[in-house]
Amino acid sequence: MAKNTADESDETRLKKKIAARGADHKGSQEGGGLRSLRKRLKRTQRKRRSLALRKKNSASKKTTAPEAKK
Repeated sequence: MAKNTADESDETRLKKKIAARGADHKGSQEGGGLRSLRKRLKRTQRKRRSLALRKKNSASKKTTAPEAKK
């Protein structure tokens, strides 16, 4: 798989696709394709949130560790 070099992230691209397909269905049963797009969007959001939490937690541990030694 090639790396994403586009301006927009996967999340925004998926949101646009869902909005476009959601306009077609309007209240009717959603197809399997739309459901899978929503699942992919939720997965990417989960990954982004977990990465942000991981970075936040590691940053706080790095800053408090040297202070504890003093």
